[in-house]
Amino acid sequence: MLTRIRNALLRGKSICSTPASNLRRRVLDVLQSEGYIRGYSEVEKDGFKTFEIELKYFEGDPVIREIRRVSKPGRRVYSSVKSLPQIRNGLGIAILSTPKGVMSDHSARENNVGGEVLCQVS
Repeated sequence: MLTRIRNALLRGKSICSTPASNLRRRVLDVLQSEGYIRGYSEVEKDGFKTFEIELKYFEGDPVIREIRRVSKPGRRVYSSVKSLPQIRNGLGIAILSTPKGVMSDHSARENNVGGEVLCQVS
């Protein structure tokens, strides 16, 4: 999903689509609440559910400058609340999967929980 968003931003697209899943829904909720995307909707095409993601631009430039996956299947990256990464001195976010759900690093610090670092967005 992250690569599809990155490629759509590089091409200047306003909408991109990705297959639907619960984890992707939660990550998109975090991106929408933090203001990195306009929104998303669930669409059914040929019997499969997909998400149509509306990308956000400001004065012709994409709001998301960089979106990078941190934890990969070959190397999972976990972080405690004390060692949570700070992206661009607080201007970016890290999205974590915690026992209390998927949330940004700001919310994880407020809730005093750590977890798996899924991706970084700036």
